[in-house]
Amino acid sequence: MRTILINGEQKTYPDGTTYLDIAREYRSAYPYDIVLAENRGKVQELYKTILDEDNQEISFLTTGDTEGMRAYARSMTLLLLKACHDLEEVRSEKITVDFSVSKGVYCEFGKAVLADESLLERIERRMRELVRKDIPIQKRTVSMDEALRLFRHYQMYDKEKLFRYRRASRINLYRIENFEDYFYGYMVPSTGCLRHFRLHPYGNGFVMQMPVRQNPTEVPPFCPAGKVFSLMQEASDWQRKLNVDTVGALNDKISRGEINELILVQEAIMEKKLAEMAEQIARQKDRQIVLIAGPSSSGKTTFSHRLSIQLIAQGLRPHPIAIDNYFVDREKSPRDEFGNFDFEALECVDRDLLNENLGALLDGQCVSMPTYNFLTGKREFKGNTLKIGKEDILVLEGIHCLNDRLTEQIPSETKFKVYISALNQLNIDEHNRIPTTDGRLIRRMVRDNRTRGINAQKTIASWYSVRKGEENHIFPYQEKADAMFNSSLIYELAVLKQYAEPLLFGIQKGEPEYEEARRLLKFFDYFLGISSEDIPKNSILREFIGGSCFHV
Repeated sequence: MRTILINGEQKTYPDGTTYLDIAREYRSAYPYDIVLAENRGKVQELYKTILDEDNQEISFLTTGDTEGMRAYARSMTLLLLKACHDLEEVRSEKITVDFSVSKGVYCEFGKAVLADESLLERIERRMRELVRKDIPIQKRTVSMDEALRLFRHYQMYDKEKLFRYRRASRINLYRIENFEDYFYGYMVPSTGCLRHFRLHPYGNGFVMQMPVRQNPTEVPPFCPAGKVFSLMQEASDWQRKLNVDTVGALNDKISRGEINELILVQEAIMEKKLAEMAEQIARQKDRQIVLIAGPSSSGKTTFSHRLSIQLIAQGLRPHPIAIDNYFVDREKSPRDEFGNFDFEALECVDRDLLNENLGALLDGQCVSMPTYNFLTGKREFKGNTLKIGKEDILVLEGIHCLNDRLTEQIPSETKFKVYISALNQLNIDEHNRIPTTDGRLIRRMVRDNRTRGINAQKTIASWYSVRKGEENHIFPYQEKADAMFNSSLIYELAVLKQYAEPLLFGIQKGEPEYEEARRLLKFFDYFLGISSEDIPKNSILREFIGGSCFHV
């Protein structure tokens, strides 16, 4: 018998009791489905038995928790693949789980299969049959040699390539009945947990729409962002052309000594797109204000510098204006529901002064430009003035730049809006995608430590509030952009590995951020590392690792 503390209550259980046994007892104490356990801060899958020792402290994670919803999404992919395996018409087709779309994931079959409504209805029907059966999701551990043999037998060649570079001697496979696959991370205990989903035909494939952590029992409406989708699909197409669409393929390039060419090609593609955007702006003579917005760690500062250089090449004179300089005095800033200053709210910006200055500049007047002192929390005027002519163009960068309320007094025909984000398209393998938020979190972690002395633990701890601000102030306006730019680089995670791993190892066991650090460290195990010395000085990646030729 083992004495265990559960939700502050001391209970006794016989040896051999599983977390699932206990979870069934405590189901009514949680608002949503229990999908994982936590014992002394370490996440456990529910099929496991409790530890063979006393004084354990157990709590449970539901689909309303971040790690619980991640497990839900992974398990949904396994359910989808199992249902397709059960349908003869698509059993032999490769399915690629590509990227995030409309709170779901975009998937494609091979070119021989059209994902029309009729086919998706049959797949969804089979998925719901499997859910009703509440089939256990079983886990087994096999040797690396056995795993490689199985991946070749299952025609999962991306996984076979990936695991040639892993030093682990054994790996875990997950199974629903007669179908098994590898997944990066924890899974829910059974198919009965996976009740909420819908399949929608879209593009050349389909979207598997799932709930979000904030409302895990409802599937949100299908609202794809067409411009962002096109940008992500373009990136995926480029990676396939370069034969680098998975981590295993990237590791092949590194091991064969071909990474420098890949770096140069990727940077050349990015420079070409910047030049095309500058040409597009220059053709529209009335557009004298460029407004740039994007989520955290998208590389907005370097992007604005590089775009400015391309605008100069088009015969224009760009003038950068930081929206931060128009912040209201700190004591006038709005507060959030916890009473803390909400520096990401639109009300933090003195919109009246901003619009007055922009209007005066467009009228050819000389304007005294403000500077915000972040130490004192006050706006200052230091004698900086600006006056523009026909060949001058204002380049504004800030979180609210796509929101029309920021510059509501300025005629729309004078504005050119740009959305930038690091939309990572490199997948671990055909069924395990890399969330774009992970790439941005890693970028921010490295930059925070280098430029502000902030450790990885604090960056991870603040990430939820950063993401909340993006959901409120950036993503709702992204489709209003006149142009979009993807700042993600195929090779960047192999570079960031060297910078991020020591920071993550600095997070101690028992800290609230420890599990997230472990997850990211495991993630980096898939990558071969590469040196940063051959990365160009004007690369967006330099904004995070240092060595940029710009002041970033």
